[in-house]
Amino acid sequence: MRQRNKPWADDFIKKHHQLIISDPITYKSKWQALFKNNNPIHIEIGTGKGQFIVGMAEMYPHINFIGIELSKSVIVTAAQKVLESKQENILLLNVNAEQLLDYFSENEIATIYLNFSDPWPKNRHEKRRLTYKNFLRFYEKIIQKNGKVILKTDNRKLFEYSLVSFSQFPMKIEEVNLDLHAEEDIANVQTEYEEKFAAKGQNIYRCIASFK
Repeated sequence: MRQRNKPWADDFIKKHHQLIISDPITYKSKWQALFKNNNPIHIEIGTGKGQFIVGMAEMYPHINFIGIELSKSVIVTAAQKVLESKQENILLLNVNAEQLLDYFSENEIATIYLNFSDPWPKNRHEKRRLTYKNFLRFYEKIIQKNGKVILKTDNRKLFEYSLVSFSQFPMKIEEVNLDLHAEEDIANVQTEYEEKFAAKGQNIYRCIASFK
């Protein structure tokens, strides 16, 4: 979905550089020092407008959350939500997930969330899918032992593709849920897209996997 350009985004990002980190490569292996604690770090790749990461930070105050979003016009909306929430356990990165290894060290991350990622349905775009094997290699490098990758999507084909990709990597698939909203999971924090799709009666799929 094309996002409306926000001409004020650059100035906003500069003004809130302590929240939207401008030089993340500087903090590789030092994120806990920036958070000023030793709490585990969870990252959301494709944080969108911020509803999920803010909700998770409120629910789990003893976890540090880093939201990664490539679009400037989107990340500033997420930042506004973070500022309104006054949560101190959130940081944001306006970077490309293809450079994850530049920003995080081995075993630095406890959990990775992939929420309603672009499915890139055309075969020629397979390498752009966040569950493609190249991305899984990145995740394996930065995630701790027994760390988890949690995928949520409304796209059945992406979900099926991801299950195969996880299995072939190989990874251990710990949960496959074909209708997440059929059960009352109070720990499930919804994204903006999730609320929209669920309201239309679409199934929400979730998979939890870890590296062997």
